Amino acid sequence: MFFKITHKNNGSRARTGILETPHGSIETPVFMVVGTKATVKALDPEDLKKIKTQIVLANTYHLTLSPGEKLIKEKFGSMREFMSWKGPMITDSGGFQVFSLGFGMEHNVGKLGNIFPAESVFKNKTAEKQEKYAKIDENGVSFKSPIDGKKHRLTPETSIRIQEDLGADIILAFDECTSPLHDHEYTEKALERTHRWAEQCIKAHKTKQRLLGIIQGGAFEDLRKKSSKFISSLDFPGYAIGGSLGNSKKDMHDILEWCIPNLPEEKPRHLLGIGAIEDLFECVERGIDMFDCVSPTRLARSGYLFVSPTEKGSRQNKFRINIKNSANRTSAKPIDKTCDCYTCKNFSRAYLRHLFANNELLYHRLGSIHNLRFILRLMEKIRESIKKDKFTELKNKWL
Repeated sequence: MFFKITHKNNGSRARTGILETPHGSIETPVFMVVGTKATVKALDPEDLKKIKTQIVLANTYHLTLSPGEKLIKEKFGSMREFMSWKGPMITDSGGFQVFSLGFGMEHNVGKLGNIFPAESVFKNKTAEKQEKYAKIDENGVSFKSPIDGKKHRLTPETSIRIQEDLGADIILAFDECTSPLHDHEYTEKALERTHRWAEQCIKAHKTKQRLLGIIQGGAFEDLRKKSSKFISSLDFPGYAIGGSLGNSKKDMHDILEWCIPNLPEEKPRHLLGIGAIEDLFECVERGIDMFDCVSPTRLARSGYLFVSPTEKGSRQNKFRINIKNSANRTSAKPIDKTCDCYTCKNFSRAYLRHLFANNELLYHRLGSIHNLRFILRLMEKIRESIKKDKFTELKNKWL
């Protein structure tokens, strides 16, 4: 059995479960650590093991550009051997790059910072229109490599073949991820493409890897319901909710309410690209089992470190401090006294600020260790609270 539900929370759709893979069991709800290019920036596999990483996500598009899936398969067997990670892995399909290198560039909408245009810190900025690196047609997507300008082509069949060569335990169907600025007419056309591509992915899939279907439809209720019903009818072993999640967090919550009731209760649900602390609580409550996001390590590299409510973390400050702040220059405190990570056990805020101010590489490792362990430990608390029927109590404590 791929997925088994172990406990359901009273009063919400939150649940715990076990995902079985050839390389280990995964407790859900789970946060998947992102290693885009077969590496989690600044960390090695031993670091990942010590912070109790359960599964790593890698990017199909970036790995086919460099070093190439054929090299990985022929010389190493799979990504796991290539990067010396012994645990479970998942690959995306390249569908997000359909958006990020296409209409994401044209619309100036990214996955972080301005994913929700109505709440974006960039919403008042006038952006110049950028040339798209990805062009979509009915059969697939043509990319221009940002590395050397060479042309690359992804179709449902090639995406599946690449993911099979990379050898992850879980793979994703190729889809078109739309922009939050797309209208209903375009989103519906993209949805029909995604549905055709999903059927093609199933036909192309030849290995024992678990292939997840992806639900699209933007922020439109009729399209999300249509997509969740159609994709679930294809009997994938699990489902991901992707694409534009609307203009605000409320839109994202509405999308989950439209989709989740149409998905089989006994199969896992993955919300693609989401990982903010408040979102983990809100989306687990609505029935999501799996998350992934680059934000913990990216924020760490920019000087933002997570703190719990004990250290005055809140929805208002997004549960983080800015290590650059002058108040940290003489602080002997750890980032968070409740955190059990290597960084918090051994280093002060003052030392971390010193490293950051002087562009020392050690800062990136220590900051990333903290932010990832913080999120993974929070997921441990969430799982425990569901098992004890205290999820709402934990959520209220944090939010």
